[in-house]
Amino acid sequence: MRSDVLIKGLEAAPHRALLYGCGLRRTDLGKPLIGLASSATDLIPGHIHLPRLERAIEKGIHAAGGIALKFQVAGICDGISMGHSGMHYSLPSRELIADMVESIMLAHSLDGMVLLTNCDKITPGMLMAAARLDVPAIVVTGGPMLAGLWGGRRIDIVNGVFEAMGRRSKGEMTDSELDALEMAACPGAGSCAGLFTANTMACCTEAMGMSLPYCGTALAVSSEKDRIAYTSGERIVALVRKGITARKIMTKEAIENALCVDMALGGSTNTCLHIPAIAHEAGLNVPFKTIDEVSKATPTLTRISPAGDHFMEDLHAAGGIPAVMQRLGTRINDCLTVSGLRTRQIARKAVVLDENVIRTEETAYRKEGGIAVLWGNLAPEGCVVKQSAIAPEALCMTGTAKVFDDEPAAMKAILAGEIEKGMMVVIRYEGPKGGPGMREMLHPTSALAGMGLLTGVGLITDGRFSGGTRGPCVGHVSPEAAAGGPLGLVRNGDQITADIPSRRIELHVSKAELARRKKTWRAPRPKITSGWLTRYAELVTSGAQGAVLRDPTKGR
Repeated sequence: MRSDVLIKGLEAAPHRALLYGCGLRRTDLGKPLIGLASSATDLIPGHIHLPRLERAIEKGIHAAGGIALKFQVAGICDGISMGHSGMHYSLPSRELIADMVESIMLAHSLDGMVLLTNCDKITPGMLMAAARLDVPAIVVTGGPMLAGLWGGRRIDIVNGVFEAMGRRSKGEMTDSELDALEMAACPGAGSCAGLFTANTMACCTEAMGMSLPYCGTALAVSSEKDRIAYTSGERIVALVRKGITARKIMTKEAIENALCVDMALGGSTNTCLHIPAIAHEAGLNVPFKTIDEVSKATPTLTRISPAGDHFMEDLHAAGGIPAVMQRLGTRINDCLTVSGLRTRQIARKAVVLDENVIRTEETAYRKEGGIAVLWGNLAPEGCVVKQSAIAPEALCMTGTAKVFDDEPAAMKAILAGEIEKGMMVVIRYEGPKGGPGMREMLHPTSALAGMGLLTGVGLITDGRFSGGTRGPCVGHVSPEAAAGGPLGLVRNGDQITADIPSRRIELHVSKAELARRKKTWRAPRPKITSGWLTRYAELVTSGAQGAVLRDPTKGR
């Protein structure tokens, strides 16, 4: 085993002494040493309950004859860090998490790992580490929270509080109502109750085969989640003994399964960053073209908030990801999973318990999947939009550009009532390099929704969106403005068309005029000039490449 270097031979005497100092017994040496990477923290609702699951995982590891050795990784809550300078750090933290897991696992020569995670950048960061290290690994996602209740209806953080900002600014809600809404929106532990990035990634992880069946949707507060955690502890010991490493699970076909389920669910556009980044670590390539091809071939089978009125608890009660895979039939590749079962075995055993929550192909909400990739002179490398959360009348829109060079300026204008129907709000210099960190735009998109501008106003950015975004909002514009992309040449009053069915985004300005503008364009001064984000900005690639860090030894 990998840990033999720690326990065998004369030269391992100091290692053994230090392990004894951690409380291990002589009889423990030779058992599989399992790293339990936990992102438990008091800062994130999705992670406050993870110490409970740590205990369940440890019990499973010990019951199967392994030794559990816990270590921590950092976690950032996108909701708490959003709308201010903290959001610069969210996406970059994905790389730190992957690097930290790599550091601990290799420095301590552990035999396998359980990755206990839940939220937006933490789950993909851990999966990136699993793919990079190619050691036996299993992921336990902490599960969604229950929907909140307010005024006789179920709510979540987005359709409740974020969109309430727009309603309050219009005078449609009082301060006391907003206060009550804030108290009700997040009733307890778990990732936010809609199909936002955290829950999308949990579902993709299960579909990829890296989590046990039903792990992606089992509620944070449920005893079922404890049982899944315990069994995951048992399974990692079996994976170590059988030599089943992460890349034997995370194959090209398994990653296609994750994309297929993502499209069927209508999940977050952030998967267009994370799945390519995970694939990259596994030595695979998942370009925008592949994502769009999978979406075109996959029907949208669910309408979970923010696209509809269902929540993650409904998806789980209806049969979870196995039931979705059953509906998708032969679109799902038959792959090995960490459970020991193959994907089609899992799908065959599934039962759809609510035909409206998980529809058939014939009754699908849309013939295509949830995400579309657009190309054109404004985005030569592509850009993404969550088409499953757009009203039909807004799928093709031409509007007049209203340009902002950062998110705070746009947010100020939106709340001041300066945005009118017929406008295309352009927010630039917020990409991976220009942000730096590719900030999420849930504040402005939610404010527009709350102000009733979902069908009359478009938003285009080289930043990204929360899974909670709805409406004609186009993100990940690549190349980004700070890297000299065409978005940096847009001026107030320009006409822009976003035609989602045709997969087209066009800036209606002549090539000659764009060439003249290009001659006078200058890259803006960096927004952050100290700390590690300066290094990140130098190395990060475009959104179209998953915003991974380039290898400086291979040039640009």
